[in-house]
Amino acid sequence: MDGVRAREADGGGTPLTTQGDIQDFWQAHPCGAELVGDLNDETRDEYASFFDRYDEYRYSKEPHILKNLDRIDWRGKRVLEIGLGQGADAEQIVRRGGNYSGIDLTDESVKRVKMRFALKGLEHDRIEQASALELPFPDNSFDIVYSHGVLHHIPEIKRAQSEIARVLKPTGQLIAMLYAKWSLNYLLPISIVRRLGLAGLYLTGVRPGGIYDDHLANAREVGLARYLSMKNFVHVSTDGPFNPYSKVYGRKEVEQDFPDFEIVETHKEFMHAPPLPVAGLPLAGTLGWHLWVTMRPRA
Repeated sequence: MDGVRAREADGGGTPLTTQGDIQDFWQAHPCGAELVGDLNDETRDEYASFFDRYDEYRYSKEPHILKNLDRIDWRGKRVLEIGLGQGADAEQIVRRGGNYSGIDLTDESVKRVKMRFALKGLEHDRIEQASALELPFPDNSFDIVYSHGVLHHIPEIKRAQSEIARVLKPTGQLIAMLYAKWSLNYLLPISIVRRLGLAGLYLTGVRPGGIYDDHLANAREVGLARYLSMKNFVHVSTDGPFNPYSKVYGRKEVEQDFPDFEIVETHKEFMHAPPLPVAGLPLAGTLGWHLWVTMRPRA
C-alpha cells in the first residue's frame, strides 16, 4: 500500500477500498505466517517444517475449527474453498474425503498450498489464483463452498455471493466463518478499549513500540478523529493496522449481504478480545468472535 487512508465509504455507501488493495495486503501478509516464523526461502524441507508448525499453532489456538469440519459430511462432495491461507483447512477437507478445488486472490497463497499438496501427496481438482467476484467454474459445479475468515474482507460481497450461488448446485451449501458483530471483541475492545487506548497514546506522545506505533503513524497521517471513526477503525483493528477492509456480521447483515441465500444455521465460536484476557471463558457460544454460518441457495 502507498501510504494510509481512512477506509470509509463514499456518499453512496460504496467502500473506497478496491480489490487491488485487498490483494496487495494479503500478498504481503500471508494469513497467519508471521505467527509461527515465516518462510526464509523456498526449499521443500523448510516448507514441510513450516506447515507442521502452522497447523499445530492454528488448531491448538482454535480447536473449534476441526470440530466444525468434523460436523460436515465431505465424503465424495465437490468442494470449493474461497481463500486458501496456508492450506491447513484444505488438507483437512481432503483427508475427510472431499474432492477439493480452491481459489485465492494472491499467487502467494496458491504457491504455498500447491507446495503443501505436493509434499503430502494430496489429490485435488484445481488450485488457482482467481477472484471470488469472477469464479472460473461452470454453473452448478459444487456441493459445498467453504470459506473461513475471507468473505468479510470482500467489499463487493453481494457480487461475490451471487457468484457463489451460481457455482453451487441447487442443493449445495455455503459454509462461512465471518467476524461476529455481537461479540465481546467488537462490542468492547474494538469499539471502546482500543480506541480509547490509542487516543491516550496519541495525546500523551507515548510510543510503546510494535503495532501501536504503526497505529499512531496512521492516525497522524489521516487525523486522529478520522482514524478512530468506527467506519475506519473496524478495518485496522481486526487484521492489523494496514488491513484495508473488514466487516462484522450479525444475522441481519448476513441476510442483507447474501440475498441469494437463506440461512440454515448459525453459531459462534472462539473467545478472542485482546487486550482482555478472555481465552477459555465459557462464553464463546454467546460472545464469540467467529460467526459460523451455513446457507443454501434460494429456490
